Amino acid sequence: MGLNRVFCNYCPAFCCYRLEGSILLLTATDINRLARHLQLGDGEVRKRYIENRNTFKVREDGSCVFLSNGKLSKRCSVHEARPQQCRDFPYDEPCPYLHREDLLAEIYPRVEKSMGLQSE
Repeated sequence: MGLNRVFCNYCPAFCCYRLEGSILLLTATDINRLARHLQLGDGEVRKRYIENRNTFKVREDGSCVFLSNGKLSKRCSVHEARPQQCRDFPYDEPCPYLHREDLLAEIYPRVEKSMGLQSE
């Protein structure tokens, strides 16, 4: 098991928060897979969970609508049906959150707040 997979097991889902300028591109295959998983039609999935025609809606804190909201851990609630871009991340490269202080500095306070580790 590579370092990325070990880190993922203990990570509070940094990659599930939208950073400014980033986007998760959904394909028709991704939407269909998710629809089957949720037992909904593709149109209903688009209506409930997708914005700008090809990306998931996010919560106020920037987290994915499918990120479970546990206090001690955060996990994808549709992991089996997650989009290809999520499946492929970090694209055979070291996870950027392991090496980029600027990314951690931007995302970590939001993660702490959503996990109840930081006061409002």
